[in-house]
Amino acid sequence: MDELRKIDLNLLLALHALLSEKHVTRAALRLHRSQPAVSHALAQLRAHFDDPLLIRQNGQMTLSARAQALAKPLQDALGSLNGLLATPRFEPAQAQRRFRLSLSDYSSRIILPPLVRHLRRMAPGVDLAISQASRETMLAQLLDGELDLALGIFPELPPDISVQTLFEDSFISVADRQVLPAKGGLTLEDWLARPHVLMAMRPDAHDEIERALAEHGLRRRIALALPHWSAAVEVLGGTDLVLTVAKRAVGPMQQHKALRQFTPPLPIPVLAYQQAWHARKDSDPGHRWLREAVWACSQPGA
Repeated sequence: MDELRKIDLNLLLALHALLSEKHVTRAALRLHRSQPAVSHALAQLRAHFDDPLLIRQNGQMTLSARAQALAKPLQDALGSLNGLLATPRFEPAQAQRRFRLSLSDYSSRIILPPLVRHLRRMAPGVDLAISQASRETMLAQLLDGELDLALGIFPELPPDISVQTLFEDSFISVADRQVLPAKGGLTLEDWLARPHVLMAMRPDAHDEIERALAEHGLRRRIALALPHWSAAVEVLGGTDLVLTVAKRAVGPMQQHKALRQFTPPLPIPVLAYQQAWHARKDSDPGHRWLREAVWACSQPGA
């Protein structure tokens, strides 16, 4: 380090050009500098190394023994510095990397199929490790570095967590058509009188529906709380249960002929589904590529 303090990096660049070109004028052209400036740099380099570096022999400039010994280490050193200072790149086709994601089976059904197809086509060396957790646990894992990316609904964010909205979804209520009126859905009174299914990782979760109810001073009875989106739909047939859930979680109703969907009888804000990551990942080109892929694969028709 002491030796580095004694010399300007620009002098090392001049030395590299002089050793490569073995000619002051050509080195000046290569460096986009004037010939006097490069001649002055050569004089400084000769004084620093206590060596002529370039020697005229038979009308041509040749390298001294010291200059020949410097050429390869200098090339390697400048190459390393260039790699250190260059903007890192991510080449999907050549990448060998594993990303850790956390998402529910709701987002798994929507995003994973197109995302996996995209990865196999564009980045076959990229692997995914998928887990499932509550939103509080996901945020804690992002902070601790245990996750690369979390997908969910994050109304409250700790410092250093960034989010991007992937898509918005509205809520619908679903029930067995045999226990619904011939047309339409349920009144608020009848809706509240029914037993409900709660979709959450924890049975005591206070989700968007509970917050909407609380704003109106209302409560509903949770007869079944479970974390499995697909199972929540399947248990409704032949019961008086009501499930209120994001519309894309249910999928086409043609698959559920015994059920009928209807608009919930109280206003519930639109759901903003997001991907979240720690700010330490912002400058990671591979992570940025993955986020862009997740966003693209979450759009309708992906």
